[in-house]
Amino acid sequence: MELEDVFAEEGRLSRVLPHYRQRNQQLEMARTILAALEGRRRLVVEAGTGTGKTLAYLVPILLFGGKAILSTGTKTLQDQLFQRDIPAVREALQRPVTVALLKGRSNYVCPYHLERALRDARLHSREEALHLRAIARFAACSESGDRMACADVPEDSPAWGWVTSTRDNCLGGECPHHRECFVLRARKKALEADVVVVNHHLFFADVWLKDEGAGELLPASNAVIFDEAHQLPRTASLFFGEHVTTGMLVDLCRDVRAESAISAPDFDDLPRAAGDLEAAARLLRLTLGPGPVRLPASRALEREDFLLALEQLGQCLARLKVLLGGQAERAEALTRLHERCVEAAGRLEKWLAPTVETDLVRWLEATAHAVLFHATPLNAGDLFARQIEDDPRAWIFTSATLSVRGDFSHYLAEAGLPDVLTGMWDSPFDYARQALLYVPEGMPHPNTPDYTEAVVAAAWPLLQASGGRAFLLFTSLRAMHEAHRLLQARLAQAGQTMPLLLQGEKGRSELLADFRRLGNGVLLGSQSFWEGVDVAGDALSLVVIDRLPFQPPDDPVLSARVDALKRAGKNPFFDYQLPHAVISLKQGAGRLIRRETDRGVLMICDPRLVDKPYGRRIWQALPAMTRSRRLADAVDFFAAGHT
Repeated sequence: MELEDVFAEEGRLSRVLPHYRQRNQQLEMARTILAALEGRRRLVVEAGTGTGKTLAYLVPILLFGGKAILSTGTKTLQDQLFQRDIPAVREALQRPVTVALLKGRSNYVCPYHLERALRDARLHSREEALHLRAIARFAACSESGDRMACADVPEDSPAWGWVTSTRDNCLGGECPHHRECFVLRARKKALEADVVVVNHHLFFADVWLKDEGAGELLPASNAVIFDEAHQLPRTASLFFGEHVTTGMLVDLCRDVRAESAISAPDFDDLPRAAGDLEAAARLLRLTLGPGPVRLPASRALEREDFLLALEQLGQCLARLKVLLGGQAERAEALTRLHERCVEAAGRLEKWLAPTVETDLVRWLEATAHAVLFHATPLNAGDLFARQIEDDPRAWIFTSATLSVRGDFSHYLAEAGLPDVLTGMWDSPFDYARQALLYVPEGMPHPNTPDYTEAVVAAAWPLLQASGGRAFLLFTSLRAMHEAHRLLQARLAQAGQTMPLLLQGEKGRSELLADFRRLGNGVLLGSQSFWEGVDVAGDALSLVVIDRLPFQPPDDPVLSARVDALKRAGKNPFFDYQLPHAVISLKQGAGRLIRRETDRGVLMICDPRLVDKPYGRRIWQALPAMTRSRRLADAVDFFAAGHT
């Protein structure tokens, strides 16, 4: 079967896809990927929005045959590939290919933990109790046990924490519900399938590091394809590093209390010690103050209140470890809890006093409720490169944003791919006609205190002109919340109603569904909405980006990488920070035009885009939109389109 017959205007794909259109870029990309599969080569390809890269790699995979692992950036894209895209291509090609969807164990209902939760869980609200019963009904009739298929319970419901397992608390072969395990059922299907759809986190945690028992998938495959491959360096850094969190300790305490009530009801010291450790974990978080915090280890360990709380945490953890060790022989579950306690104590001790000098950056992060102790590799790409050095498989990496003006060197260095083939296909969209890049005049420097207020003031006339239908994307949660408050005030003062949707008020899927349904919404988002979001048509006609997405200069990992680049004689800004910002900005800008019929304005408020010498390198890396600094041009763009 020839690729031309598949991708032709009246070809096989057109018979199963109602709005299919032939694209030369798509066919050329498919040819390149098929050649890489046949030659077992490594290939990095960038395909601009609208190229149709999903079909461009799925058709070669199914034609090539053998076993393939397809890794995506998000679980949402996983589901889309499994439920919609792969079945369509399989029908078009008439190939009897078996496909399996595999996610991490926390995505599946655990029958053992569900049973325990229904019996013993200490729930915090009536809503949580209703969700727990809904999950039980779902598990009783579900084939997959996949939580994303349970429409009656929000994905962020606390009830899920009671009914899913982790690597730490899974009983494995000792589980009384071993035969009904949804995770094992999914893994069995994956081992038998021709194409297995995973996500990047699962690939590194399960498949690559063999962390949770699915490691046999990789040796059995002859091709690995990464979609949304721009996320790989970040994901690899997470999994090639080490971490321990107070959230893990709080979960341990919860499980200790639940299990001690069953297996050691006569030993009160155990739940008491768990309570003491949980209290110490919460106290440690309080010492770091409100809001998110990221600190290098050296600075954190200079703080006396933090050190005292950390010492108390260590003492409580050590006491719980001793008590669990003394009771472990009473039940297999207590033995596993003791092992978890030993592992957590070891990780914390290693973070505090590393035995050897390594290229790991030690730092900590405080979220709303937890403290995370990280040890992140300076360059995860080097580690990845060593792993695939002599690997005979075909490795394909694809995304809409991998290069900077056609230069892949930044991505290749980050991903550890020095000697690979590359390919790039521009978007087929007519950006000069469909989109306007607007950079407002008179904006203050982004570091000024009133910058977000200036962003909202500059965006307000365009929000009026577009009638909502906008994404406002921010580089920080603080700026996002401030803008939300300012917009609420402006709407109240003007006596207008415009639906405002704020990241965090609901799950991402729910917010996007509301945005599409409303038709005139304004969605304010941070990092979660810069990529992987597809809103086509009139519902989205304006994307406002508050500032260029440079990483915060005080980020501990960035600081360490900057120092390392300087020692190597490189320019950290031009060799690392600027390319990183360009790729992130291309992702945010990519939200605007998703179809040939879309029209809209991309408003980048940051004056550095035109005031700084490097600004030219940034906007030249964006799609070739018409450009203007005049507000009237941006307002007229909406009027001209009658949208």
